[in-house]
Amino acid sequence: MTIYDISEKAGVSIATVSRVLNGSDNVSPQTRQRVLDVIEACDYTPNVFARGLGLNSMNTIGILCADASDLYASSAIYYIEQELHKNNYTCLLCCTGYGLADKQKYLNLLVNQKVDSAILIGSTFISDNEAENEYIREAAKDIPLLLLNADYDCENVYCALCDDFKSTMQATNFIIGQGIEDILYLYNSNSYSALKKLSGYQSALTQKGLPLRTEYMQHFPENHANLTAIADFLSALDGTLKYDAVIAGDDNLAIGAMKFAQKKGLSIPNDLSIIGYNNSILSRCCEPELTTVDNCLETLCHHIVKTLIGILSDNEMPQKVIFSGELIKRGTTL
Repeated sequence: MTIYDISEKAGVSIATVSRVLNGSDNVSPQTRQRVLDVIEACDYTPNVFARGLGLNSMNTIGILCADASDLYASSAIYYIEQELHKNNYTCLLCCTGYGLADKQKYLNLLVNQKVDSAILIGSTFISDNEAENEYIREAAKDIPLLLLNADYDCENVYCALCDDFKSTMQATNFIIGQGIEDILYLYNSNSYSALKKLSGYQSALTQKGLPLRTEYMQHFPENHANLTAIADFLSALDGTLKYDAVIAGDDNLAIGAMKFAQKKGLSIPNDLSIIGYNNSILSRCCEPELTTVDNCLETLCHHIVKTLIGILSDNEMPQKVIFSGELIKRGTTL
């Protein structure tokens, strides 16, 4: 049984059936009841595509992320889906990986499926190479795009992000304020967000008159969920670098640093202070609990959906909103 069968049995157009399914007022009471009677008699369950045919709206939002196993992405998906559900929207989730061709393929797929909009999670979808952002500009000609924690100036593209630069600078200043000058910065990505964090670390050192030493800015090349590999990576540096604190680009890296310290027999935070980023569940599942930057993810997701609902209701909405992160002090710092 399809929407076409319902329209034929009720003697109305497919668009009229779709309007009834969507609760539109643009249907007479008699016609509405006739369609509902057929739906009930046929035990018909509509799908989102059938509902959208008559209103030029699927009430469906595409969500793109590179890797749903990433704690940041999985939390964002949860918050966004919950907010969309409250507003009677369904979701189509695509996990694109990090390759440009797959990002393009999945975003084009969503556009062709006639979703109302798409939300892109993370700054990995925006490149410093402007030519690689062409797929964003093209998709934005058809549907509004919302970027979570990414910044891109383009018509019909809306951004909500945490001030990663300022947040990391404040975390670094906190460590410097404790009299610690030898600080290792650990990161694992060259995305827009990751480079903003690195720049915040560098700026804090420069403002305090401390040297910028490239060997103290270490890029971990593997999967940041591999905590043992992170600890082994730091162990390999142990003979050449001496530092009293680690500031990490996310909580996974910070937990890996904790594993390294424990393996070496260092006292945390007396021998080694550690700060993470994201205030994920990991920060509260370790001992001592992790000092970390709360990047306001739930607030960002709430704002993204609020902006989306406003756009789809033809309201003027801000194209970019920046939130400030907060350092959550726990047991890995003094």
